[in-house]
Amino acid sequence: MRARLALHVCGVVYEHREVVLKNKPAQMLRVSPKGTVPVLCLPGEPDGPSARVIEQSLDIMLWALSQHDPCGWLPETDAALSTALGLIAHNDGPFKQQLDRYKYPNRSGLVSGTPDRDQALLWLQQLNQLLQIQNYLTGPRFGLSDAAIAPFVRQYAHTDPGWFEAQAWQALRQWLAAFEASDDFAAIMKKHPPWSDPAPLSGLAPN
Repeated sequence: MRARLALHVCGVVYEHREVVLKNKPAQMLRVSPKGTVPVLCLPGEPDGPSARVIEQSLDIMLWALSQHDPCGWLPETDAALSTALGLIAHNDGPFKQQLDRYKYPNRSGLVSGTPDRDQALLWLQQLNQLLQIQNYLTGPRFGLSDAAIAPFVRQYAHTDPGWFEAQAWQALRQWLAAFEASDDFAAIMKKHPPWSDPAPLSGLAPN
């Protein structure tokens, strides 16, 4: 979601291919053997480097923003960038691990995801404290850290919406609700048909 969001906001023209991970197209695996999404395949240039493949969503975001940053998502100072990347690192590391165990406890051999939900809650409370003193995670306007983290907080919230709404983090709820109500969010959530490899030719067409 965050890779699509950055590409959309930055005005990058690309072909979207919706992948069903239970039926991974062979062409995708040739481009990116790791077999996970997202994958951004950049074409090579005439008389220049060959095609480049970017396989991590944060790297796709940073690449897109390096091409064009019309909304000023990239922090203006090294210190602000360090702060933003620090928040994203915790999101992509401990919080993502707790989120996965909360959503899918059986995959980790757990009876319940509640302990991981409650561990993740502590960090979300810290985000709520940030949002009580400023509109967004690293300042007065929506930026890189908000775009990178909001999709994961959304997953957490939607795992048990009633429980999430009952928590005392009004600023966090408002921040997430504004993200989900945005035009950019609506634009990237449009449905696409699953992509599959072209069917092999069964014979030659008559002359």
